[in-house]
Amino acid sequence: MRKGHYIALIAAVALTAALYWGVNTVPPKKPGGQQQPASTHDDGAQHMAAAPASVDSILTAGKSALHDHAVEEIDALLAKADKATDKSKKASIYTEVAQIWQQHKQLSQAAYYYTEAAKLENSEKSLNFAARLNSELMRSAESASVRAWAAQQAIAAFEQSLELNPDNDTVKMALAAAYVDGTSQPMQGIQLLLGITREQPNHIQANLMLGQLAIRSGQMDKAQERFEKVLSIEPENTEALYFLAEVYKSKGNKQKAIELLEECKRIINNPSFSKEIDEYIKTFK
Repeated sequence: MRKGHYIALIAAVALTAALYWGVNTVPPKKPGGQQQPASTHDDGAQHMAAAPASVDSILTAGKSALHDHAVEEIDALLAKADKATDKSKKASIYTEVAQIWQQHKQLSQAAYYYTEAAKLENSEKSLNFAARLNSELMRSAESASVRAWAAQQAIAAFEQSLELNPDNDTVKMALAAAYVDGTSQPMQGIQLLLGITREQPNHIQANLMLGQLAIRSGQMDKAQERFEKVLSIEPENTEALYFLAEVYKSKGNKQKAIELLEECKRIINNPSFSKEIDEYIKTFK
């Protein structure tokens, strides 16, 4: 991770959360404080997934938040889209509709129409743009059912993008994250990541993500192996240093954890970051 990304690392310190993919390393708690057991697989992930919302429910909810003139404008555009026989024309209209939703801060609805437009355009650029919007929504939406729906949308767009360019590892990783974080099929995402590392054992981000997922499922030895692999290639990779510190901390080797965190401080060399790390270290000394 570049030095300029230290803010993301600070935000993760207290939560022991993934810096790159937002992986939550703590199993959810049952009522009364007892933790749910995490499901485990090879380089596994624990997982929670709600039933996806329906498109109709999302669009209906969005319209109820709009002024009448905006609803009328959207309806008029959709009527034009229904009559359009040319895919590019229909895609252009859907993009207009998406922009109206976005202007009114109705992001689920905007993401839906950007995705519909991208499917018609069938270009990597538009599909990846739509998929990223849905991925952001998958992590930020308040409703679990909307998050699950956004994951479905992201997956569909990323998969169509990969049909156009099967060798795009960045898209494969984003698709893996959508499967792991947004569906009840995390192993599909994990297999994508394992496929990348089989072909490219030194792939930094895939190893980082697999290490973070191994932490999530309590497989600390596997996590340690992944992070040490990264550090053998990039000795100053602060993500790997930070999460390897978490592995050592979980194993009871607090001194080694502190050494790794101190190394993060040295590399990033930012007073605000150093203060956050020092406060974190105080919690387990």
